[in-house]
Amino acid sequence: MSEAEAVGVRIAQIGVVVRDMRATMEEYHRVLGWGPWSVFILEGERHHHTHLRGEPRPYSMQIAVTSVEGIDYELIEPLDGPSIYKEFLAAHGEGIHHILCDSPGGVSADLNERLLAAGMAISMGGRVGANLRYQYLEAEGVLGGVVIETYSGDVEPPTYVWPEEETDGSVR
Repeated sequence: MSEAEAVGVRIAQIGVVVRDMRATMEEYHRVLGWGPWSVFILEGERHHHTHLRGEPRPYSMQIAVTSVEGIDYELIEPLDGPSIYKEFLAAHGEGIHHILCDSPGGVSADLNERLLAAGMAISMGGRVGANLRYQYLEAEGVLGGVVIETYSGDVEPPTYVWPEEETDGSVR
């Protein structure tokens, strides 16, 4: 890939797989002061067209996202069904799972094509709501073995925000 092709691709998010999202979210808030967290419960009709290694597979998760200096930090707790998150927990325990890359206006098909041409493969993906589509690309020996998430579409409002902010600016 030329330098010109790489321009615009940025790290938008660091994704961490955890066993207990709520406890981990509270710990980050207590220790680092991070928050508020936008929490998304992705299951049922809201989370659809899910697939794992090319096969349709239903799975669910809950995630919490907060922004830290312009980069989103995401906690992911797998719920029902098989997923690369559960595989990661079984093999490595909790920890950094992936980085999400995007470009102005959302990720273009170009980035997925480049990653696939470089030897990466789509391991898992799905859709959220009306038009958000995400996928994870991974391969040993490509980009240091880092899993890359890409997406297109619009993020829907969270299920809830934690901690809730009171009208006086305090949190509860």
